[in-house]
Order: sequence, then structure tokens, then C-alpha cells
Amino acid sequence: MESTSEKKLVLQLAREIARDKLAPNAAEIDRSYGFPAEGLRHLAQAGLMGLVVPPPFGGAGADTVSFVGVTEEIARACANTALIYVTHLIACMGILVGGKDGVKKTVLPAMARGEKLGAFAATEAACGANAFALQTTAKRTENGPYHVSGSKVFITSGGQADIYLVAVRTSNAPGPAALSALLVEKGTRGFTTGRKDRRLGINGTSSSELFFDDCQVPAENLLGQEGGYMAVGMPMIGLALLGASAIAVGIAQAALEASIEHAKSRKVNGLPIGGYQGVQFLVSEMSAQVEAARCLLRCAAEARDKGPSPLPLLPFQTKLFCTEMAIDVTNKALQVHGGQGYTQELPVERYFRDARGLTLHFTPSEMLKEMLGKMLLGMFP
Repeated sequence: MESTSEKKLVLQLAREIARDKLAPNAAEIDRSYGFPAEGLRHLAQAGLMGLVVPPPFGGAGADTVSFVGVTEEIARACANTALIYVTHLIACMGILVGGKDGVKKTVLPAMARGEKLGAFAATEAACGANAFALQTTAKRTENGPYHVSGSKVFITSGGQADIYLVAVRTSNAPGPAALSALLVEKGTRGFTTGRKDRRLGINGTSSSELFFDDCQVPAENLLGQEGGYMAVGMPMIGLALLGASAIAVGIAQAALEASIEHAKSRKVNGLPIGGYQGVQFLVSEMSAQVEAARCLLRCAAEARDKGPSPLPLLPFQTKLFCTEMAIDVTNKALQVHGGQGYTQELPVERYFRDARGLTLHFTPSEMLKEMLGKMLLGMFP
């Protein structure tokens, strides 16, 4: 367990890297559809790429509270780097939960050092984020490897990652009992990447298609048991939901800070626009929204650190609230900035575009609302 002073030092380190190394390149990465490889190297050199990996496997063994704090700091500077970072750590979590001892000892230390980048591949064109409907199959020959066939879409770090955790269908059993998770390494025969996505926002994550054409994966790369996808996937999804929430809070915080600075410095008729009541109202509302989201996120992170949550709805509620909050706050930031905010000369238009994308990542808002509604009404299986 980290001490309070250790957590503060980690946050300060992340803040300095984000400010000095990530923020200066964020706009260009967005414009050019680049990939923040240099920024990830700085995070690796600081030991942050293995933040939640236990020390026996080369990581820092930090808790969820530190994870969301570090992610928020990264996102304030560059949402692209933050999303890649979260995806990498949830891949680490999947291997930690379900990997065989040999795989853990071989793969996790390299991932913790940042020498190998992780990715998570579940989404498919025909089923979206509904993993229960995925069609990518993995069939094992007797005492041989798994033969994987199918495709994935919208995969963060596609083509850039070294380790991919892939959701596959290993049987015809009903529901989640048919699903498993496999570790597929870059360069495996039959595994290729397709076109990169050109999107509204979060443009620097190398989001792309993946293709598996009779891709042969060693049996020891099965994570957990056959049909045990949920046991591996739920800890990953729990971390992903809070990671996305932290990115949303980080973006919203950046938008708030930019709005406050603009309201102080921008003058109309010789007076700062912050002297106008309408601007004061907007900034006040934004600050309350950001702080409310941060408090909810902190509560959800602390609950996760305590073990099996007595509040199983909390990660889903947190992701829904934080990502929707970020859209509203960045929209208000555009209003504070006026016409300048609508141009690419200032970062607030990027904040708005990036915030909108987070409502679609991992579990989209509509799916979250449906799941939460069913849970609250006692209708969820």
C-alpha cells in the first residue's frame, strides 16, 4: 500500500512529465494523426508504464487512486497519450489476472518497463462493444495451438502495440460461456492490421482494424480458462471505466483552466470578459461540475481498492457521469472563448472533440444507461 507522500510524489512526477513533455506535442499529434511514442518513452523512463503492475513483475504496485490521479494529469496535457496509457495498463491487468506463470514472468516485466506496449481488442464491426455477440473464433487442434479467425475494429494502438489481448469465441455455448481471452503478439503469422481510423477526435491513438487469418496462437497464451472471459475481462473493464472517467476529468480540468485564463486576459472595451456575469456563471458551473466528477471518481477508485465493491454500480455510474460532464464543460469552454475557441488556434476545440469520443470508448453511454437501468430494476442477469 502506498503512503500519502508516495502518492503525492507520483502525481507530481506525472504532472511534470505531462506539462513539459506531453503538452507541447499534443496539438501536432492531433493534427497529423500521429502517435505519441516519445511521450510514452518519457512515461516509461519514469516507471509509470507499470504503475498498477505488482513489484514482483517489475511494476510499482500502485493502487487505483494513484492510477486515476496519474491518468488525469496525463489527460490534462494529451488525451491521446492518456487513452493509450489506460489501454496499456488494462492489458497488463488482464495478463496479471489470467496469464499463466510463464507468460506473466516473460511479458509483464517488459510491459512494466514500457519495452512492450499493450492493447485490448474486443470491438467488432457487426457487434460493436457488445462482446457477447462477437464473431472472432479460436479453435484449438488437439494438443496444438489455437487457430484464430476474424477481425476487430477501432482498436487503440493498433499496429503500434506489441501485445494484444483478444476476445474470441471458443465454443457454441450460450452467453459468456462461449468467450475466452487470448494473448496475441505482434508479428504472429496470420495477424495483420488494416486501415487506421480518421475520426472527429482522439486522433493520435493509431485506432485501426485488426485481422486474424488462421492466426496460430500457442495454447499457453490462453488467459484464464476456456469460457472464462468474464473472469479476466471484468477486472479489465473495471479499470477501463475508471480510466476513461479520469481522462474525462483531465480534459474538463484543462478546459476549465483555459477558460479561467482566457476570461482574465481577454479584454473587450478595455475590460476583461471575466467581469461579465454571464462568463462568471459559466466558469462557476464548470468548476462545480469538474469537482463533482473528481469526487465521484475518487470514491469509485477507493471502493475498488478496498476489494469486491459493495457498490457494483459505481464504476458504471462514474464513467457515465464523468464523460457526459466533460462534453458539457468543454462546450461551455467554447462559449467562454467565443469565436477564438472555435478555431484550431486554441486547444479548447480539441478538448471538445476528445471529450465527445470518450462517451463511445470501452462501454458507450447508451450501453451504460441500459445496464444501469436493468441493474437498478433487478432485470440484469
